[in-house]
Amino acid sequence: MRKTISLVVLTNSGSAAKQFRASRATLRGIALMAVALLGLGGYLAYDYLRLKTGERYVAQRDQELSGLLASQREEIQIQRQQIGDFTSEINALKERLLALNEFEGKIRVMADLDKRVDGGNLFGIGGPIPRRLDPKMALGEQNKSLVREMRSQVDQLTMAAVNQEDHFKALVTHMEKQRGLLASTPTIRPIDPDIEHLVTSRFENRLSPFTNVREFHKGYDISAREGTPIYSTAAGTVTFAGDKGLLGKAVIIDHGHGLTSTYGHCSRVLKLPGEKVRRWDTIALVGNTGRSTGPHLHYEVALHGVPVNPEKYFLN
Repeated sequence: MRKTISLVVLTNSGSAAKQFRASRATLRGIALMAVALLGLGGYLAYDYLRLKTGERYVAQRDQELSGLLASQREEIQIQRQQIGDFTSEINALKERLLALNEFEGKIRVMADLDKRVDGGNLFGIGGPIPRRLDPKMALGEQNKSLVREMRSQVDQLTMAAVNQEDHFKALVTHMEKQRGLLASTPTIRPIDPDIEHLVTSRFENRLSPFTNVREFHKGYDISAREGTPIYSTAAGTVTFAGDKGLLGKAVIIDHGHGLTSTYGHCSRVLKLPGEKVRRWDTIALVGNTGRSTGPHLHYEVALHGVPVNPEKYFLN
């Protein structure tokens, strides 16, 4: 006989009782299905929680990576800016070295020294001057090639600095033996550069304002206000002070070693022949005497009586 289980349902409404019958096998099947459904629901709940946890982790990692990338981008930008600044410093250092090299050349001219065997080239005989670096390249994609170029130029500038130091040491040694020559060399401008002035003629061929014919101008003309102080450009002895034809009122100074300087068109002469003067002494005032088109100083330098370019001697 097949075993069954009956379930009787009674109500308090007076309706007939309801009876349900099911075999034990059926109940076991229902129970197994319920357990399976509960297990499936638990697994789905676990999987959902796991996915939510993973999503939060991914979001957190994404936020951390975004912050890291932003920090790295900022660091790269700072590094590029530093490379750009360093590039500008290399350019400035190169310009200072070239200026020192030019200064050395002027000193050699004044000291009557032979030119350097390397032709005055800081970067070796025939060596080209390193090109100017572009700081803007540091902000672009070419910054790697810029860094390589910077390293190369730093090596070149280091070598040039060592060479320049050696040249100056040799120059100082020579100049210490010829202090008298340096003191007697016209190395400053006869009118203070900070005072309002204008260079109107140089040591070159020009069209004469008086004859309208091209002729060689053997001096250096500086236009300035009448009464502007005129300085002696080196130590020496005044050999002439007074009227000198077309030059008007003039002063001539003998500096020794074959060097003389002449100052023309003065309004007033402040020294007498035979007086000793030092560099920076005020010897006269700018004027408009002699053959002149306006207040200015006509300045000449001569070596053994031969006019030379005064600008080659200027250090200020």
